[in-house]
Amino acid sequence: QAQVWQVRVGKIALFLLDTDLPSNSAADRQITYRLYGGDRRTRIEQEIVLGIGGVRALRALGLAPTAWHINEGHAAFGVLERLREHVDTGKECAVALELVASSTVFTTHTPVPAGHDVFSEELIDEYFGTLWPQMHLSREHFLALGKAPNEPGFNMTALAIHGSRQHNGVSQIHGTVAADMASGFWPEIPAHENPITHVTNGVHVDTFLARELSQLFSSLHRDWRWNLREAAYWKFVDTIPNDRFWSVRAAIKAELIADVRRRLTTQLSEDGLSDIRVERTLRYLDRPESDVLIVGFARRFATYKRANLLFRDRERLTQLLADENRPIIFIFAGKAHPADEPGKALIREIWQLSNEPAFHGRVLLLEGYDMALARKLVSGCDVWLNNPEYPLEASGTSGQKAGLNGALNLSVADGWWGEGYQQEGSLANGWSIKPYNRSFNHDYCDSEEASDLLTLLETEVKPLFFERDAHGLPNRWIQNSKMAIRTILPQFNSA
Repeated sequence: QAQVWQVRVGKIALFLLDTDLPSNSAADRQITYRLYGGDRRTRIEQEIVLGIGGVRALRALGLAPTAWHINEGHAAFGVLERLREHVDTGKECAVALELVASSTVFTTHTPVPAGHDVFSEELIDEYFGTLWPQMHLSREHFLALGKAPNEPGFNMTALAIHGSRQHNGVSQIHGTVAADMASGFWPEIPAHENPITHVTNGVHVDTFLARELSQLFSSLHRDWRWNLREAAYWKFVDTIPNDRFWSVRAAIKAELIADVRRRLTTQLSEDGLSDIRVERTLRYLDRPESDVLIVGFARRFATYKRANLLFRDRERLTQLLADENRPIIFIFAGKAHPADEPGKALIREIWQLSNEPAFHGRVLLLEGYDMALARKLVSGCDVWLNNPEYPLEASGTSGQKAGLNGALNLSVADGWWGEGYQQEGSLANGWSIKPYNRSFNHDYCDSEEASDLLTLLETEVKPLFFERDAHGLPNRWIQNSKMAIRTILPQFNSA
């Protein structure tokens, strides 16, 4: 049994399933206790609660959706529950499957194989052995619902594909990658013609737009929230006087600096560092916010996101950071999956690098990454860094959040940035790093892309930020920042 909690998220009702009930066994009460924990048995139990329990919860609440959206394969057991419902009314399973699939949309979110759950046939036998007789199916036909081409086990992505008729990735590039990955489901047609398409992710503007920018927009156009998707409308951003725009960006950045200073003071003090060492670490944060270039990197620490790519040529990076008059700070934040040991190792590596003399005070690693810190970072950083291994970044929405705040993206042309990067003459809404062909040596590709990243920082990013007029304004940077807002906000919002 599970109880249902309702949370209001704006105007949306969010229903949460909870198995911590006295009527359940001690083991079952723990199913929904922790998302990232336990073994494959815990995982399949959680997905049964989500998929089958989710359908039953909606029925109990009197809700009858006409369209169902499976957001990644984790909820795909809901397909089985809906199949069972139709079979119980006397329909043949093939007819029931078509009815379920025709009203179901499936979104896949990751090209990384580890992100697609696969359960052993033994586990499926244990948990579903009484279900296929109820559906008048043989074990073989039941297992076929979760069969991926040429792969063992019961694949949740395969179940979601078999149980839906609309399938999409989350960016144009990812749609192509997902179609290639799933080509075995439709072997008779080329991958680019199979049913998997793309719907590029977007972000909720009011959640991630800095308060100061929201107030600025409202002072100029009260109806801006009603025109979020109108690209032509957002050209008004270009008419904002540079000094006013820059002062707003500086105020947002000052809030970030204050928050980072507070967090690091607590973090370093708890680590046992002396007050002198803490102040030395924070010394560049004492500069006026307009006099320091802040580059942010905050996301899950997965190896394909290459948090350490920047450090492949430490000599060049050391030279880049040695300029005391034009300081650059790199802020890292994020968490690794509890079971991802290589991801945890990346965090340790960044922490160790941040304590090396060449990078001390210039490379900062923040603990306790959460929504509040994410909002500060995406709104307050000058540059948003993203350097995934192409083509493994499905979307990468943190760059969208930063861009709508006027930060300039510095990113490998993967995920959403493959569509988002734009140039207009001498203006651009960021910088795009062309990925190398990874059919060659991966280490070579990493080195070349790291070199291209450093070249952009040395020759374009840093000079542009510190180029000032007689009034201290970086006018060309400001124009690019305005372009980031007017091109990214209307195209990549979730309105």
